[in-house]
Amino acid sequence: MNDPERAMLLSVHPRFATAILAGSKTVEVRRQRVAAPPGTPVLLYATAPTMALVGMARIASVHVASPDEVWSAHRAQTGITRREYDAYMSGASQASGLTLEDPVSFDEPVTLGALRAAGAFHPPQSYRYLKSAELRQVSEAGPAVGSALRQALPDAVHV
Repeated sequence: MNDPERAMLLSVHPRFATAILAGSKTVEVRRQRVAAPPGTPVLLYATAPTMALVGMARIASVHVASPDEVWSAHRAQTGITRREYDAYMSGASQASGLTLEDPVSFDEPVTLGALRAAGAFHPPQSYRYLKSAELRQVSEAGPAVGSALRQALPDAVHV
């Protein structure tokens, strides 16, 4: 069931954020089971040295399986080498491949400082979900984020 008032906040290395927003990386992999329904908005937080919300996309589908199965199904869309994938998945018994669609770059990234000035904000190690109050807070931190969130989640973000 798609929660109309929930979005995923996904931390990614800047090179992967750039590739996702350019459309050359359409699958993001995670070491754990991700249970987000298709249509879930995904805010992309680029980690250091960028440390900012840089854009968003939507989840088209989630493939949960063994690391080998996820690699076999999505290797060409992950934007990483097999060596990088194996190093990341080392010791994991399960993997998720998040197929992302409709990427949108924010005209002006929203820095960690701006996010924290709008309220308590902690970027996740991997990902976490944002509900109404946090979505409103994030949308107030930057006009591009607010506009994108109002389009993606009109019932959740009233700014």
